Amino acid sequence: MPWFKKTKKPISTPSKDKASRVPEGLWVKCPDCGQILYNKDLVTNQNVCTKCAHHFRIGATDRLRMLFDGEWTEYDKDLVSTDPLQFTDTKPYKARLKKSIEATGLKDAIIVGSGTIDGLPTMVASFEYEFIGGSMGVVVGEKITRAIERAIDTRMPVVIVSCSGGARMMEGARSLMQMAKICGALARLDRARLPYISVLTDPTTGGVTASFAMLGDLNIAEPKALIGFAGPRVIEQTIRQKLPEGFQRSEFLLEKGMVDLVVDRREMKAVIAKALRFMGAMAPAAPAPAVPVEAAPQA
Repeated sequence: MPWFKKTKKPISTPSKDKASRVPEGLWVKCPDCGQILYNKDLVTNQNVCTKCAHHFRIGATDRLRMLFDGEWTEYDKDLVSTDPLQFTDTKPYKARLKKSIEATGLKDAIIVGSGTIDGLPTMVASFEYEFIGGSMGVVVGEKITRAIERAIDTRMPVVIVSCSGGARMMEGARSLMQMAKICGALARLDRARLPYISVLTDPTTGGVTASFAMLGDLNIAEPKALIGFAGPRVIEQTIRQKLPEGFQRSEFLLEKGMVDLVVDRREMKAVIAKALRFMGAMAPAAPAPAVPVEAAPQA
């Protein structure tokens, strides 16, 4: 007869209502190499994997914070898209707009601001992919056009950072019109002899690629960014052929002459500043020192 009676205790599982001791978002897994990254280290490294240099997507605000020297002035932040077609598919367009506004804190898929990049006054427009896939609707087109017009008036270069799925189908032809409108504004910028640098990030596709994203005086892409008009799967299904390895990625497009540079995000600001100086952009002149005026002799 055993001295002690064995009792089987069920393995306890933490209650769903009980908060985890490990805070959420503390660690991030790299989708490229599988490395587990400490989130704070990832942010410090500008959201680039410390092992394989995979470039995570970042928001429009983080992008502007990365490029500008300090504070910047934002323009037209209260412009809001309407629902001109009363579009309803699986979900009404108005509901998608409301959800995106609540999720991102933005009124649409782009932020426009002016500030200095390494001391050079610059107008920058940056896409927010979390807002309906960074799609280009009427508000996006209007804000970019106004930014270019302000740049012409103030003699500033323009930088547009694209991260978009293309034209916003819920606004139909009005969305497609923005392609021509922005290109027209860029033509006026060119006649004013002011630089335009296009930065292409993952992904840059559809009507954005088919218009202003590829019209830069200098087209710079981040590593391994997907850049193209139609997606690879659509093209393969259309032509019924296997596409080359790395098709529509930055490095492939650089080899074919579609982009000018592939630049690591951590070096992007320095490269843009160097390019702007080469193109003639200048920092504002320092005010001349005050010259003391001698007192007139007394009569």
